[in-house]
Formats: sequence, structure tokens, C-alpha cells
Amino acid sequence: MNNEFLNFNLAEARDKLRKSEIGAVELTESYVEAVEALRPLNAFITETPDKAMEMAKRSEARLAMDDAGPMEGIPIGMKDLFCTENVLTTAASHILDNFSPTYESTVSANLWNAGAVMLGKTNLDEFAMGSSTETSIFGTTSNPWDLNRVPGGSSGGSAASVAAGLCLAAIGSD
Repeated sequence: MNNEFLNFNLAEARDKLRKSEIGAVELTESYVEAVEALRPLNAFITETPDKAMEMAKRSEARLAMDDAGPMEGIPIGMKDLFCTENVLTTAASHILDNFSPTYESTVSANLWNAGAVMLGKTNLDEFAMGSSTETSIFGTTSNPWDLNRVPGGSSGGSAASVAAGLCLAAIGSD
């Protein structure tokens, strides 16, 4: 894992990708490893490292052809409330056990079209009905700054993943 990459903000990463100072694949690899290393935070419900690497390779090709979208190669977390084609989408509820949509939500489709790279689906309160992730069937997300607290908001997994440096951005709905 290249920890240097984990210190970039989104704009810095975007600029370095555009200037070919870093590659989308190596940037994504660093974040995939960070997500794995900080699994105990419970920020992600579903990790998608293979999909992330596949998306990063496509981003790298578009960057090389100077055909980059505004989010090209940027590793993000996606709140598990938004449907993502062929990726488990649970809304943190047993009601959606094993639900793998055959379609993309408008939110995710727009991000993929812009070149974003999905690291996985982030934790939330069940159906986003709460303010702490404590109602998630997958357990509560820990606040990376104080493990005795929750990150707050129904998008707690998204908030914690950004605060812990597990992704450059995360989509929530709060």
C-alpha cells in the first residue's frame, strides 16, 4: 500500500491522475488495501475490490487517451442504499438479503459515467432510517476519530470511510 496516496484530497488525486504522476490502478490498490486493513471500523457492508480494479483499469485507459471524465479514476464509497448493477444492495436490512439489482441507480450511473471507481457499499442505518448506523443489520460503524462513538447520520459508513482515509469521497444521502 502506498500511504502517500491516502493523503491526497480529491482535487490533488484528480490532478495527479490527469498529469500521469500516478495511475488509477495504483491509487485504487492503495485504497482497496486501506479498506481491508480498517475493516474493524465496519464502514463498508460490501467490499468490491475486483470491480474497483476493473473500473480503475478502464479509467487508466481513458486517462491515457485524454478522454477522462470529471471523476476519472477517483476511488469512492457508495452508500448501500443506492442500487448498483450486479452488486449486493441491502440497505442494511434483512429484507434485501441477497438482492443484487439488474440496474443502476441514477446516482451510481452518473458517477460511473464520470469515471468514479467503486470500492464498495458503505454501512448505514436500515433503510437510512436513523442517525447513527446502530440499526444496521451489519452492526454499528465506529467513528475513526473516537472508537467509542458513532460517526452520526444514516450515512455513517460513508462519513467514517472518508474520515478514516478509506476513499477520496463517499456517497451518502444525509
